[in-house]
Amino acid sequence: MADETTLRGRPKKIGRIQIGFNVLAQIILLLFLAAMVNSIAFKHYERWDFSRDQKYALADKTKRFLRTIKGKMRVIVFFSPSTPITADVQNLLTEYQYAGKGKIDIERIDPERNLSRAKEMFDKYKVVSDESLLVIDYEGRNKTVKASEMAEIDQSGMAFGEGPRVSAFKGEQAITSAMMDVVQGKKNTLGYVLGHKEPPLSGNSNISVLKAFIESENIKFQELNLFDFGAIPSELKTILIIGPQYDFSDREMKLLRDFWDKQGRILLLRDPAAKTPKLDAFLNDLGVKANDDRLMVFLRTGIEELALTRDVQAHFLGNNPVTKRLADVRALFFGGTSSLTLEPDRVRAANVRLDPLIQAEKGYFAETDYNSDNQAKFQTDAKAAGAPPTIGAAVERGASADERVQMNSSRLVVVSNTTFIQDNAVTQDQQALDFISGSVNWLLSREQLIGIAPKISRPLTFTLNEDALRNLRWIVLVGMPLIFALLGAAVWWQRRV
Repeated sequence: MADETTLRGRPKKIGRIQIGFNVLAQIILLLFLAAMVNSIAFKHYERWDFSRDQKYALADKTKRFLRTIKGKMRVIVFFSPSTPITADVQNLLTEYQYAGKGKIDIERIDPERNLSRAKEMFDKYKVVSDESLLVIDYEGRNKTVKASEMAEIDQSGMAFGEGPRVSAFKGEQAITSAMMDVVQGKKNTLGYVLGHKEPPLSGNSNISVLKAFIESENIKFQELNLFDFGAIPSELKTILIIGPQYDFSDREMKLLRDFWDKQGRILLLRDPAAKTPKLDAFLNDLGVKANDDRLMVFLRTGIEELALTRDVQAHFLGNNPVTKRLADVRALFFGGTSSLTLEPDRVRAANVRLDPLIQAEKGYFAETDYNSDNQAKFQTDAKAAGAPPTIGAAVERGASADERVQMNSSRLVVVSNTTFIQDNAVTQDQQALDFISGSVNWLLSREQLIGIAPKISRPLTFTLNEDALRNLRWIVLVGMPLIFALLGAAVWWQRRV
């Protein structure tokens, strides 16, 4: 009986064959799990760009545009390895391919090595340039983007034996613009009103950066002098009015009102220093009152010192598609800026909706006696100021209360400042370009393209003043040699001990 109990308590021996099968099954299971993890990671993964200038991180607008593509897009790259931006273009196109989620096919052809294939593609797309370039092909339409359009090359060092240097890489702007051209097929036309001393589009223009930026979004300008037309041309759905210095005539105002009544779209940047009562009356009929004042703020420069400035620091409000993606972004509006008073209750019966877009920061006040130099009065008015003034607004008539329902409507964007879009302002920061881009796309009913625009790349530069140069000299001549001297002395002392 004891022997039977002992036999029952002993563990059953496992044979070597069974152990081998168990080990093999575990190995197969581990390999299967590893393969599944790699397969899932290959199909579902994320990419991040941690570089300083986010050179390869696609802009939000580009990603939104790529999501609107329905068919397959083909990109044929003819770039020589000796081209300075070859690596940049290849890395950027990889980001396009990833964001396109299978809609973009890329073929890279080295024209110096694969001559037969390069000649075949050159003949197909009628390419006659020797410059490195790429061709975008979509549903039978194609467009060429040259290397010179994607970068600014600095050749100032060639006189000293240095090679050309890429001072700014603009590949995303050029490629996205070309993709929009071939996908949409036809450029949108934006009427630019002239005849009231507005900034010119060509020649010595101070809005050349803005013009080039808007044109890069598959939009072309058409100069529009209202004296030359009996009505605003029907092909123009949107017009742009920037800083007229003289008021519109009665005939011009009739054309403008007729355009508005026919679901017209208007972007108006008004100069507060210009006297335009008829244009202001048109805004007033829509519930937007352009006030005759100037925004000011007192800034503390010392313990008891205050300085008065008229440059307006403002932020964008996110309650409208124009500025939804710019919500709480700060921007500086140089020069004179007046306030806008919105009266939505007065125009609600006419199915007109008003949305504030830009609001001055806390502390700004609207001064009606702006030509005075009475600082005491300004300080009194500043203390009595109420809510921060509004300087930009959107007007829409005939829209549905449900944003998901698209209806034909009249739209207008107005800003009481014109200097913020001038070349000397937009080259310092890009908020103005982002805002104008969002406004134009909203007016053109291209809400899906509203987003943060591609970044304008700038070279990394260092500026050292006299104190910084002096500190650097002490570090190089004294500090660094002293560190090695101390290390040598420590090693010598350790060996001696």
